[in-house]
Amino acid sequence: MIKTVIRMKNNMVMVFDEEGEQMPEYQGYYDEVKETIMANAPGGSVFNHWFGSSAEPEVVYRRKNGSGGFRADTPAGTGK
Repeated sequence: MIKTVIRMKNNMVMVFDEEGEQMPEYQGYYDEVKETIMANAPGGSVFNHWFGSSAEPEVVYRRKNGSGGFRADTPAGTGK
């Protein structure tokens, strides 16, 4: 089961299960894997952006968009 999703600066996505093991079937370029991830990630999954050089990625939240799907979004009130 998907637990953590990390989108990197180069648009590559890494996905880990609840035991911290990589899930290669969900990994790849963002545009190629996002639909599969969003369809299979449970509500408790953590989505991260790791675009900079900081030691830790930024947590983002998913929300429904107008088409009924989900998209990652920055935390409310952060202005990012």
